[in-house]
Amino acid sequence: MIEEIVSKKSDFDLTSKSSFSKADEAFTSRSFAALLAKNFIPYSHKKLADNYIIVKRIFKFQAVQSRINNTEKALLAKYDFNTLEYTTVKQMYEELRLLQKWSASDDEKLKHDADTIMEIRTRELKFIDANSYANISNEIYKGYIALEHYFEEISKYKDSK
Repeated sequence: MIEEIVSKKSDFDLTSKSSFSKADEAFTSRSFAALLAKNFIPYSHKKLADNYIIVKRIFKFQAVQSRINNTEKALLAKYDFNTLEYTTVKQMYEELRLLQKWSASDDEKLKHDADTIMEIRTRELKFIDANSYANISNEIYKGYIALEHYFEEISKYKDSK
């Protein structure tokens, strides 16, 4: 009887995958994006996400996107953020959580910087999509995938499957 139960057991490991995850993602990847999307989402994040999703669906990033400049890199460095291609999934989700919090802050400078960083991140993501690859192909640095999932979760134009 035990052998029969064991033989019918699924190979799906609930502790390592989420029902929101794709085959190559760990548990916290897609599910964490969904949890972040359930928090208060600043209007600027929604606007950037909608823009990203529309451009991705209609134009497929055929236009060449420019890289970020040194001033924008300096702003990222000021808050101890790496460029998107050097960001891990965990770092990206922590950064998104911080940017959500900063966008709701009473400090206008912090709010402005948070919105500017989101715009920079969106441009970086568009550049990576336009070139169809990240310059760093290490599987650890997949922060751009986390950002894309976040945009898909918060956009009003997301696919309803």
